[in-house]
Amino acid sequence: MRYHRLGSLPKKHHIQFRKPDGGLYTEQLFSTRGFSGPMSTLYHINQPTEVSGWEDRGSVKVTYLEDEPLRHRHLKSRPMEPKGDAISGRIPLMGNSDMEWHQVVVAEPMKSFYKNADGDEILFVHDGSGVLHSMFGRITFKPGDYLVIPRGVIYRLDFDAHPVRMIALVSYGPVEIPRRYRNEYGQILEHAPYKERDFRAPEALDTFDEGGDYEVVVRARNRLTAYKFPYHPFDVVGWDGYVFPYAFSIHDFQPITGKLHMPPPIHQTFHAAGFVVCSFCPRMLDYHPEAVAIPYAHSNVDSDEVLYYCNDKFGSRKGIEEGSITLHPLGIPHGPQPGAVEAALGHTKTEELAVMVDTFHPLKLTANALELEDPAYWQSWKTKRS
Repeated sequence: MRYHRLGSLPKKHHIQFRKPDGGLYTEQLFSTRGFSGPMSTLYHINQPTEVSGWEDRGSVKVTYLEDEPLRHRHLKSRPMEPKGDAISGRIPLMGNSDMEWHQVVVAEPMKSFYKNADGDEILFVHDGSGVLHSMFGRITFKPGDYLVIPRGVIYRLDFDAHPVRMIALVSYGPVEIPRRYRNEYGQILEHAPYKERDFRAPEALDTFDEGGDYEVVVRARNRLTAYKFPYHPFDVVGWDGYVFPYAFSIHDFQPITGKLHMPPPIHQTFHAAGFVVCSFCPRMLDYHPEAVAIPYAHSNVDSDEVLYYCNDKFGSRKGIEEGSITLHPLGIPHGPQPGAVEAALGHTKTEELAVMVDTFHPLKLTANALELEDPAYWQSWKTKRS
């Protein structure tokens, strides 16, 4: 992301910056990749190293199923009941050595603050609105927003109402704008499906200078530790740099279309270590007079493909409902179901809306995923023969 700043800052880094009472603010370098990657500098009223206590909350390591048979899968998330808050309500469905996929139906407000030190987070808010509060300030969000939160950021989500459906992706590597969309200066290029002004950095810095008893739940090494702070964790009076949470709306994605069918990489939105995130959005379809306007069959020989359907208007899939999740694993081909190609001929537009994750290492499922599975999905490609 580009440089951003909020609040009050001294003229230079690492010089005296004093409070109105003459005391020094505490400078903190916030970096996610040592001293050579993107970083920000924050100025605290208190010392961010000071805590009044801590409590072990146990392991959150995801347990995956081993040696599951190879087949296409359809998980139906719509029947999931609301549970917990935006953190405690996360239900892990799948993952690997690069990432985790959690499905969430948020039932209640967050009572504590949260920090994920294990990975960056991409939260896709399906149908909720509210405010992401963090040490970097506030971001107002709405349905269809991706919230990208770098590792180590203390935050809290406040929704306008409950329940809220959400995906929480945990990336063990940094989440970035794809390299092919950027020039050597980091500026987003003209052929990209979005521009800098589509990305929403924190819009205002709320500084809290107050004492009390504040809990920050930290995830690190696949374990939760609850830290108690004697001051509000959002005590930052100013910051600047390149690391901060931001929002991007799936509705601001600008689909790339063509005369003939374009491959899935044209939908790519984010890049991470070992996987990509793509956005399938309403768009004009291929305009060659003989175009087949839905995806052709293709073999996933080196990646698993997961699609989360935000509506039920996906032309190449039968039996899909809002909240459906399909997993098409590497090793076997997939494509339109019987009759879908003929049914799509002559169509000029699609209203589909979906989030796709492609991983470059096989995904493992959890027992939670099997509880949501439609066991007959693999049969949906069967063709009637005379």
